[in-house]
Amino acid sequence: MLKLFKYLTKRDWLLAFVCLGLIVLQVWLELTMPDYTAEITRLVVSGSDRMRPILVAGGKMLACAAGSLASAVVVGFFVAVIGASFAKNVRMAVYDKVQSFSMAEINRFSTASLITRSSNDVTQVQLVVVLGLQMLIKAPIMAVWAVVKILGKSWEWSVVVASAVGILVVMILVVVLFAMPKFRKIQTLTDNLNNVTRENLTGVRVVRAYNAEDYQEQKFEKANATLTRNYLFAGRVMAVMSPVMTVIMSGMSLAIYWIGAYLIKNALPFDRPALYGNMTSFMAYGVQVVMAFIMLMMIFILLPRALVSARRINEVLHTVPSIQDPACPQTPSADVLGEVEFKNVSFKYPDAEEYVIENVTFSAKRGETVAFIGSTGSGKSTLINLVPRFYDATEGEVLVDGVNVKDYKLEDLHRKLGYVPQRGVLFSGTVDSNVNYGYGAEERTEQDVKRAVEIAQGKDFVEKMEGAYNAPIAQGGTNVSGGQKQRLSIARAVVRNPEIFIFDDSFSALDYKTDRVLRSVLKKETGESTRLIVAQRIGTILDADKILVLDEGKVVGQGTHSQLMESCEVYRQIAYSQLSKEEL
Repeated sequence: MLKLFKYLTKRDWLLAFVCLGLIVLQVWLELTMPDYTAEITRLVVSGSDRMRPILVAGGKMLACAAGSLASAVVVGFFVAVIGASFAKNVRMAVYDKVQSFSMAEINRFSTASLITRSSNDVTQVQLVVVLGLQMLIKAPIMAVWAVVKILGKSWEWSVVVASAVGILVVMILVVVLFAMPKFRKIQTLTDNLNNVTRENLTGVRVVRAYNAEDYQEQKFEKANATLTRNYLFAGRVMAVMSPVMTVIMSGMSLAIYWIGAYLIKNALPFDRPALYGNMTSFMAYGVQVVMAFIMLMMIFILLPRALVSARRINEVLHTVPSIQDPACPQTPSADVLGEVEFKNVSFKYPDAEEYVIENVTFSAKRGETVAFIGSTGSGKSTLINLVPRFYDATEGEVLVDGVNVKDYKLEDLHRKLGYVPQRGVLFSGTVDSNVNYGYGAEERTEQDVKRAVEIAQGKDFVEKMEGAYNAPIAQGGTNVSGGQKQRLSIARAVVRNPEIFIFDDSFSALDYKTDRVLRSVLKKETGESTRLIVAQRIGTILDADKILVLDEGKVVGQGTHSQLMESCEVYRQIAYSQLSKEEL
């Protein structure tokens, strides 16, 4: 957890030192009050008929109480500010780190776990920081100071306080030994619960279509019950603490009064007022010592879970992304634009034994359309995902404009690309904010957005929406159809005017007519850009300048449609399964 303290700002540290001073003042004021209690008791027991000393001592007690209250309020305010600032900085650091992750790191942690780590885990650490600044600092100071105050007053009373503290220490050890393993599990189980919930909400249409509500409820119930059992165990441990602490406090008070009565009974008459005063002050100091250990116990109850959360946060923050900017980025020649070349490229996923892609070689010149087709799982999407460096090639080279993509600064590489994923992704906002998205958005005009939407064949449905280009888009694009979502995703790539378009099966949700018109307009309006198209439909790639046929990660055919119909059996099988000879 100490590693996370680097996210405290200079202002936070300054406020923390102010809090330390105020806590010391608060402890001094609280430990001064028993002295006045002893003085008042001594004056009353001695039969003094002068009220002035009693009132003065009482006034000083009230002043100490008021000062302690004011210090506590100020400390509480400053600690809240420190905790909020700390949590904000840690959340931002986690978010920034996740932004730098490649797909390999995101898959390793899982989406649900990353969400939990940046929200719930940060909250757990923030809670301990807030309480720690108040209790973890105050408790030791109060315990040590109170013990110093009572030293030498009475060994009998000291034994009573020491016994109470000893029992509390044993309880702390029991809590740490029994509760910590459960707290370690709780965060992982929270990840699992979030994952089940997220999966259910994402696939709610499929769940309802297949009447699988009961099945999903059982999955959620299982995850929820496991998490609840762990919470209940931790809750029971904490529930035992409260009555036991009450018994310890009451027992200590009873023992101090019983020993005090015995000492006072056997003392000389003129010594009794002092003993009465010592007994009341000792009682107050004993309570302060026990309260200090109770505060420590509360921290120790919260600390195990916070330590687990801190470890999980540090796992994210200390993960080195597998894909990073090179130490010395290269810049391609201004004479070379829109060229993509694969040289003997092979790829396998991290920790996998088999290659997904093997020895792929091809080139795409500026303005060309290169298509990829093959059966499901043949490696088409994986192949083109190597161009934007979502993954890095295991062997061989991927070149863009003559430069290996590993030698590009990632930001510069992505500026050259217009990427349209297999599943259209829209964000909450408007049509305009979704189309005019990413780098350079402030430089593009409303006319650029309209032109991109028109090229993507989305003008008709967009202008019919209430608000047209300012029409709201729900999170995930749930208020538009699959085909509309794809067309807006294509428009988002078009508005960037990139050197290279990457279409990862981006026309699958379109009808044949819209598909044909869109590709025709796209080629006419973006003729100087290179187009890499992954497709399942032969009709989408008939006019491509080059077609690569993939089978189990290997290129089994390369050429135009007519050439492949003559030379590639796999391509012919795909073609005849979709279209008749006459259509072909």
